[in-house]
Amino acid sequence: MTLSTASTSADETSHRDYVTTVDTIDRVAVPSVPMTTTPKRGYCRFCGAPLCHTVVDLGMSPLCENFLAGDQLNRMEPFYPLRLWVCDQCFLVQLEEYVSGSEIFSEYAYFASFSDSWLDHSRAYVEQMVGQLGLTAHSEVIEIASNDGYLLQYFLKRGIPAVGVEPAANVAKAAQEKGVPTIVKFFGRSTAHELAALGHRPDLILGNNVLAQVPDLNDFVGGLKTLLGPHGVITIEFPHLLKTIEGRQFDQVYHEHFSYFSLYSAERIFAAHGLPIFDVEELPTHGGSIRIYARHAEDSTEPSSARLKALRQREIEAGVNTLPYYADFECRVHETKRKLLEFLISAKGSGKRIVGYGAPGKGNTLLNFCGIRGDFLDFTVDRSPHKHGKYLPGTHIPILPPQRLFEARPDYVLILPWNLKTEIMMQLDAIRAWGGKFVVPIPELKVYP
Repeated sequence: MTLSTASTSADETSHRDYVTTVDTIDRVAVPSVPMTTTPKRGYCRFCGAPLCHTVVDLGMSPLCENFLAGDQLNRMEPFYPLRLWVCDQCFLVQLEEYVSGSEIFSEYAYFASFSDSWLDHSRAYVEQMVGQLGLTAHSEVIEIASNDGYLLQYFLKRGIPAVGVEPAANVAKAAQEKGVPTIVKFFGRSTAHELAALGHRPDLILGNNVLAQVPDLNDFVGGLKTLLGPHGVITIEFPHLLKTIEGRQFDQVYHEHFSYFSLYSAERIFAAHGLPIFDVEELPTHGGSIRIYARHAEDSTEPSSARLKALRQREIEAGVNTLPYYADFECRVHETKRKLLEFLISAKGSGKRIVGYGAPGKGNTLLNFCGIRGDFLDFTVDRSPHKHGKYLPGTHIPILPPQRLFEARPDYVLILPWNLKTEIMMQLDAIRAWGGKFVVPIPELKVYP
């Protein structure tokens, strides 16, 4: 694929007010940002530059968490363009906003507590932060997009005050039932001012896999700046763009994920709001994530870490701040699609039975982009009872409880949340008794006996 080479007008060059390379490893150039302008479709949601360069076009797709009841299957279902852009000035990779965050997240189908490996990840994080930051009963932790209390419960068990901010009322209710104090609101400057006025100045603010889901990045990160205590720390986790591109992880792209971050773009966004990143961890979650650590620019107690400098340099050498880095992604995505369809067609032609495992957002991008419906997958199963009896958006594949998989005894199980393949194959090990095999589609098709 060749990225668009649309010319840059004189007006557009006014956006080029910062360097696009790091000329010394300790220096991050900070752009001037329109702090109060609501992002406009067709323009970068961070720096406001026109979006001219496509990374991949995945066609039309429904909202990935919009699961359907049986009586909705004969109604018109909205599909929206799923086209990924890269800003040629700040190199933020992003989708245009076709549906508002409030429409997507006011009620949500994802409950984090149904993944054992994610709970293990959360427990380990709490242990690490308590030791690293010296958190005590006199500290305060606030999690943005705290979901069903999956993580904050572990802080509370250690006697550390913790509060969640979660926009989805149905998910927040599950957290409250666990005893996790949860405020049902979208987070931004307004909510941050409200919390600060009530005396909240947390020692730790965390957000796991929420930054991608923020339509107005400047409002969100500005809110973090407002709320954070004077010597507090922010940790934010998100799938690492470097891994997404290198691993052909196109199924990470869906409408609920407005933006896709490299360390390069994240440093510019946070620094523009007076929150320099001083450390980073590389994590195995979601096919390869990073956890960034930020603090107030006025707080000089945390110098930049060696691993921050190393990853920063590695990204620059890879070319994340250049357009050619993104140029062949679409071709590689099409190759992955063809290989998956060739396998499915061959298996069905041989009379094999195939079912899915999981109903994640990424799975719905994969199935809709590849045109995989009930003619290939009889059904899919999921551990979350909130999805049972419903149907996947777009493809209308039924979602059943996990025990139905063992009743059906399929020849192949297509693992849709491929990032959890190790956990899932252990849970479903019994399928090997009848010769069942696992199929993992990303980054390249692989069959596990």
